[in-house]
Order: sequence, then C-alpha cells, then structure tokens
Amino acid sequence: MTTTTPVMAPVPPGDRETGRPRRRAARARRRLSSPAASTIAVVIAVLWTVPTFGLLITSLRPELDIRRSGWWTFFTDPEFTLDNYNQVLYGGGTDFSTLFVNSLVITLPSVVIPITLALLAAYAFAWIKFRGRNVLFVAVFALQVVPIQVTLIPLLTLYVDGGLAGSFWTIWLSHSIFALPLAIFLLHNFMKDIPASLVEAARMDGAGHVRVFFQVLLPLLTPAIAAFGVFQFLWVWNDLLVALTFAGGAPDVVPLTVRLAEMVGTRGSDWYLLAAGAFVAMVVPLVVFLALQRYFVRGLLAGSVKG
Repeated sequence: MTTTTPVMAPVPPGDRETGRPRRRAARARRRLSSPAASTIAVVIAVLWTVPTFGLLITSLRPELDIRRSGWWTFFTDPEFTLDNYNQVLYGGGTDFSTLFVNSLVITLPSVVIPITLALLAAYAFAWIKFRGRNVLFVAVFALQVVPIQVTLIPLLTLYVDGGLAGSFWTIWLSHSIFALPLAIFLLHNFMKDIPASLVEAARMDGAGHVRVFFQVLLPLLTPAIAAFGVFQFLWVWNDLLVALTFAGGAPDVVPLTVRLAEMVGTRGSDWYLLAAGAFVAMVVPLVVFLALQRYFVRGLLAGSVKG
C-alpha cells in the first residue's frame, strides 16, 4: 500500500499581498477588543467626562453654594436652580439667546458653502482630465500650510474696501476659504477610492458629468461629507479668532464664543454665569456629534482598507 503526499498549490503573490493586511487587521482587532484595552478605554472616557459633568452640576447650583464649596458636594447636599440659565439666556448683560441664533447663522452656511464647492472641485480633480490638473491639485493642497493669522489683516482690508465689514458675509467667506483646501483634499481621496467601473458603466448608459455626480458618486460620499461636516461644524462653532477679527466690532453678528471670552475677563468671579454660558455653548456641538457619530466613524475609516 502506497501513500501519496498531497501537493499544495502555490499561493499566488497577489493573494499573499492581500492576506498580510487582513492578518494585521485581525491582530489589531483582537488587541483593541481585549479586556485590557476595553478597561483603558472606559477609564479614559470617565476621566474625559468628569470635567463636563462637573461643569453641568456647577451650572445648576445656586450662586452661594458655588462660592462656598465644590461641585462634588452636590451629592451630599443636593440643591439646584435654573436661575443661572435664565440670567445667561435672557439677562441684559449676557443675552445668550440672541448670540445662540448668531452662532447658528454663522455656522450652518460656513459648513454648507465649503462642502458644496469642495465636492465640485474634488470631482473635477478626480474624474475630469484637463491640462495641469496634478499641479493645480498640489497647489490647492499646499494652501493648508498657510497660517490663518497671516491672512486675517489682508482679508479684513478687502472686506472693508468692498463694503462687507460688519456683516455675516465676512465670517462665511473666511471660514469657507480656510476650509476649502482640506475639504477638497479629503473628498478627492474618497472619490478616487470609488471603483472606476461604476463611473464607466454610467457613462456607457449615456450619463453626463451632472448625472454621474448626483446619482452615482454623491450617495457613496455620505460618510465623507458627514465626517468633514462634523469637523467643520465644531471648528466654526468653537472659533474665536475669526469671529473676533471680522465681527468683533459688530454686536449684531457676534457669536457665543466672543461673549464667553468677554465674560471671562469682566465676570471672572461669576462662576455660576460662566458655567451656564459654557454649557449652553457646548450643547449644540454635542448633539451634532452624537447624531452624526455613525457617519463620522464610517467617514474616517472609508478608504483605509481595500480588498
């Protein structure tokens, strides 16, 4: 009786190349899902949340309690009030209700404008062949190294000469200008990861650039748009430098951050007002991030693993 040793078929080089990243991804997944990693993540989350929780408790405590003891004493002597929020939102010295609306009016167009322009530019760089495309794309990407502080005075001079000073347009245009290089770069990279066969199949069916963009590419770019939208929303909502430079002298267009900075200087001892005002400014970004968290994570991971 004879036995034969089975001959193993050679593994193609392409399969070996695609197998290594998968094995590395599996090892990283096991390490990140281990009990030790989970414990570290929980500890970091708790430490990160404690200051925010303390700020919330402080904003709900009466003024005298805040001056006499720390926020952790709330658990032994619980007493809360909404007078702090009432004074911050509707008081004559703060009037955060109007500033809250100003922040929304500033933030929403400052997110929509750069995303709209960046989508069109990214599509042109990714799927339309024209002379100097690569050089122009590198030039747009290189604009990210220009510091914002260098452009403030020239932009302010242009706005004053153009009669736009003291309006929302100055802040909208400034945030859009500063966000476009990064937005174009990110959306271009996501578009290049989309299989070219989808675009070619649409063109074979007679679709032009407009139809390919809106019906083929745009639905696939939702995670990327949401990811950049969250970044831009948080950046604009929490911005102080641009708002202080272009809207500091116009009370009608001042956002929340400018008034918070003023409260730190003029009301440094009124912790009950600062805590309430800070938490009012945090609510909207927190809601936006939690609402778009699923798309945000997908947008960050999209294109990171192929195959």
